[in-house]
Amino acid sequence: MKNRFVFEYIRLLTKQNNGKHMGFTLIELLVVIIIIGILSVIALPSFLSQAAKARASEARTITGLLNRAQQAYFLENQKFAQDDGTSTALEKLSVGVVNNTPNYSYSVVTTMPASKVFNKATANNKDLKSYAGGVFASVGLTDSLLCEADVSGITAVNDPINVTTCGLDSHKFQ
Repeated sequence: MKNRFVFEYIRLLTKQNNGKHMGFTLIELLVVIIIIGILSVIALPSFLSQAAKARASEARTITGLLNRAQQAYFLENQKFAQDDGTSTALEKLSVGVVNNTPNYSYSVVTTMPASKVFNKATANNKDLKSYAGGVFASVGLTDSLLCEADVSGITAVNDPINVTTCGLDSHKFQ
């Protein structure tokens, strides 16, 4: 019984289909190519926006990291890290953040080292938004804020005004 099954299977595999070719017609192939093209046109903008969101998360993460590092620095030194003749504020914070990446330029602005500091991520690409973090000290405590520019572009976002209010043309990032 088993040999007969194998014999029938081999006979079916080798049997020619009376001159008929098994395959796709040109029209069927064109329809498939058109469908794939339509799907890719629909999916491409979504993919590009997801890539921009991923690049923007770099700035939010690093600005938040700088805010927390400034809070720790303030706890130890009773002032915020600032540039001096020997080292930059980024070096003093010892968090491994470089000034520039392909997507953003990072800086620390310390105008009043005993009471406030601003950590900025300025976009290097017109499709990305800039960010500003602010850390404010009062009575030995520190509070921080992260602000996002309202529009994309390569201009720096304005400094936050206080711990609850972002600067002009920016909003609090949730």
